[in-house]
Amino acid sequence: MFITFEGIEGAGKSLQIARTEEYLKKKGIPCLTTREPGGTEFGLALRPILLGTDGCRREPICELLLYLADRYQHLKEVIEPALKRNIVVLSDRYQDATRAYQGAARGIAESTVEKLTRLIGITEPDRTLLLDLAPEEGLPRARQRNEACPVAGAEGRFEAEDLSFHKRVREAYLKLAARFPERIHVVAASGTPDEIFSRIAPLIDTWTSAIR
Repeated sequence: MFITFEGIEGAGKSLQIARTEEYLKKKGIPCLTTREPGGTEFGLALRPILLGTDGCRREPICELLLYLADRYQHLKEVIEPALKRNIVVLSDRYQDATRAYQGAARGIAESTVEKLTRLIGITEPDRTLLLDLAPEEGLPRARQRNEACPVAGAEGRFEAEDLSFHKRVREAYLKLAARFPERIHVVAASGTPDEIFSRIAPLIDTWTSAIR
């Protein structure tokens, strides 16, 4: 099973995906946690280009193509081989992030995103957890994290975008959830980490109930 975690900056994806990995392993279910960009050596090389705050100009379509290149490599090198070995794959971001960030927020037409995605054969995940949080709450949290961590701060390109950008991202994610209700499940990302995971665990139990 391939499960992705999505959400705006500061929604708590990294923390909750780590807790989900620990939860599955305690249940004896083999799983692999990965991320985009950066799930492969190629992705690690692209990560500072895509997320860096060096001020280098990037046309939206160039950004889109780089994310799709990273995703294709990730899919072929990590995700598909793990699934063939009956390992549950948990990914911090995947295709819905591109639809929300490069599509809706950057203004690239949905038809362009989908056509390129189909052209190179990017597949959809089995399930997606959308951690939903208002940008007014998530963005300050993400920026505070970047200030506290030099490495995270060096990758703060999206956190530097204004509030309206992040509102477009959130709106796009919620529209995707309405469009793909069987796959995308919205989880309120407000509250303590324990409260948030208490909303995630029942979904994980249901999805993995046949895996032993």
